[in-house]
Amino acid sequence: MKVEMQLGSEKLSIETGKVANQADGAVWVQYGGTVVLVTVVAENKESNLDFFPLTVDYRERSYAGGRIPTVYGRREPRPGTGEQLTARLIDHCIRPLFPKDYQVEVQVLCTVLSSDQVHPADVPALIGASAALSISDIPFNGPVGAITVGKLNGELIVNPTYEELENAKMELFVSGKTDAVMSVEGGGEEIPEDEVIDAIVFAHEEIKEITKLQEGLVALCGKPTREYQAEKIDEALNERIRNLATSKMRESIGMEDKQAREDYLEQVQEDVLSEIVDEGLEEADVLTVTQDTISILGKIEKEEMRESILSAGKRVDGRGVEEIRAISGEVSVLPRVHGSALFTRGQTQALCTITLGTRGDEDVQRRLNGESRRSFFLHYNFPPFSTGEVKRMMGPGRREVGHGMLAEKALHPVIPTREKFHYTIRIVSDILESNGSSSMATVCGATLALMDAGVPITKPVAGIGVGLIKEGDREVFLTDMVGTEDFLGDMDFKVAGTRDGVTAVQMEIKIDGVTPELLRKAIHQAREARLFVLDKMNEVISEPRPETSPYAPRIQYLQIPPAKIKDLIGPRGKVIQGIQEETGVTINVEDDGTVEIAAVSVDAAKKAEEMVLAVTATAEVNKEYDGKVVRTTSFGAFVQILPGQDGLVHISQMGDGYVRRVEDVMEVGDEIKVSVLSIDDQGRVDLAIVGADLTPRPPSSDRPPPDRNSSRNRGRGGYRETRGNRYGRSENSRDSRTRRPPRIPKGRV
Repeated sequence: MKVEMQLGSEKLSIETGKVANQADGAVWVQYGGTVVLVTVVAENKESNLDFFPLTVDYRERSYAGGRIPTVYGRREPRPGTGEQLTARLIDHCIRPLFPKDYQVEVQVLCTVLSSDQVHPADVPALIGASAALSISDIPFNGPVGAITVGKLNGELIVNPTYEELENAKMELFVSGKTDAVMSVEGGGEEIPEDEVIDAIVFAHEEIKEITKLQEGLVALCGKPTREYQAEKIDEALNERIRNLATSKMRESIGMEDKQAREDYLEQVQEDVLSEIVDEGLEEADVLTVTQDTISILGKIEKEEMRESILSAGKRVDGRGVEEIRAISGEVSVLPRVHGSALFTRGQTQALCTITLGTRGDEDVQRRLNGESRRSFFLHYNFPPFSTGEVKRMMGPGRREVGHGMLAEKALHPVIPTREKFHYTIRIVSDILESNGSSSMATVCGATLALMDAGVPITKPVAGIGVGLIKEGDREVFLTDMVGTEDFLGDMDFKVAGTRDGVTAVQMEIKIDGVTPELLRKAIHQAREARLFVLDKMNEVISEPRPETSPYAPRIQYLQIPPAKIKDLIGPRGKVIQGIQEETGVTINVEDDGTVEIAAVSVDAAKKAEEMVLAVTATAEVNKEYDGKVVRTTSFGAFVQILPGQDGLVHISQMGDGYVRRVEDVMEVGDEIKVSVLSIDDQGRVDLAIVGADLTPRPPSSDRPPPDRNSSRNRGRGGYRETRGNRYGRSENSRDSRTRRPPRIPKGRV
């Protein structure tokens, strides 16, 4: 079965029944020349986990772009940053659409099989995930659609190409159902809030058509939804636990300290379990009762928190719905780094540091559309101690990659270009304490650290999170959510930007969707909070420092002829490595001959510059050089005037008088001063001696003077008598105007 429609500039087609028929659902999605295979499989039995075990993987095959992997073994490596971010986008969209009590493990695999290197594969992948789930028998409240909205030359466009995205002023990835928006992620160059919402509304109109296309496919080949065992809790046990715990749960509302509140709730749980669990129960029954009790207590906590907010406007930590937690900031907290800041909002704290590097420190990313280099990037770390937990330390997960990329997008529009600021900028955010919105704390802390490092950002950037509690027609937006409100709420809408507009947004929901009207209210509430945070940051540091840290490298640029690059690098890098070892600098060479010299010491940079110029210098006409004779021939001498650069002093240029032999004037190893007469189109240099004693050397006593007319010496400065030519001159007259010079051998410099 196959359905298709026009989407933007290309045709979108969804096909099923041709491949991967043993999966519960499989579709072949094609958009332009990009093809994505999406499969979904669910286990046949429920898991014992207390959460929905959904796994979404997005993989790009190298052959899709006509490449062989460059890593050892020539197999695809673990998913890169781009693949993890796309998988996270898909997860955020489809996860809320599974039944709340569905505990069966589900795996969604998106594999990019072909890439036209024009259209990104993230939109086809999400559409494919929705279509595969919708036609399968897995319980799923879909379908959903997605598009990328770009703003180019003042116009909104659907699914911009890679090239168009490079010049776009805004990029938003929007997903949703027919009647609601599910997720939003992206950024722009200080876009007004209303324009962001207009772009979401524009995207939603296209999404409606995509969902209709999938509904048509479901009508053709959709399977009946499978039965599953819904969660059942004994009503008597539920009533008993509620009588024991409800009043105690209400007392936890208003506790400002996170750890104190968690300790209190843990004690409530222990007290209830001690009342519920009888000593006479079997071990299996004890486990079941314990799990049911914990589940009921969680529901009571959620109900009481939401009701307190909806009815009384009182939040978990006692604040009002629009009240922001206490904010503090400090810069230059680390003495030897290039820039640092500590930003604290309530019980969320981020330590942000700046490291300035050279062009060789740029981040290189390889994806299906080719290789890209980034001179600005941000890394986000979330250690377990930040939440008072003990966990195994591993590499960055999807959450850390996603939070770091969101903060990077927020800051990117204010970062100076490479031409204005010749450094590679790396930001590291270490979350030291977390109780909600750590990614937005990263944006604020990173802005302070950038100004502390002397990076000339155009404007400060701040970020804030806005949540939503919705029950029927009742709804309340929460400014600056804490972790419990995020976990038990319905939406987390993060907005970052300057005073003039939005630079990054991310929306995650846990309900079936929200309307654009609700998003408009949320983004304007976020703007008021963002301006408040910017005022607080301005009290810490208001503008970038005039100079960078004394520990940051000083970067100088030189321009050398591209033909001289090989001379600077030398055989196996011997020359350039020698300069770096001797001076302690770092040197990077571009293909166009741009040489970057980075050093902390000004003297070291100057010395390295002199050495580079000496190695790569080129001869100039009419300029004098101190040279050294490296070889003599019958017609002249070759003199080294620069490293790797020789020139010829012809025997006729060795003096005003007649020179019989080159060795009568100079020998190999002599140091002489020469002037450049000319340089031909092949780079060969002709020299003349200046300011030297040209008195011929006396001949050696152990050998007679050479016979100038002997056949051996013909062409070496001698001559032979011949009859006069028609002009009355001999063919080999001493007159330099008529004497034919010897042929210069080919191959010399």
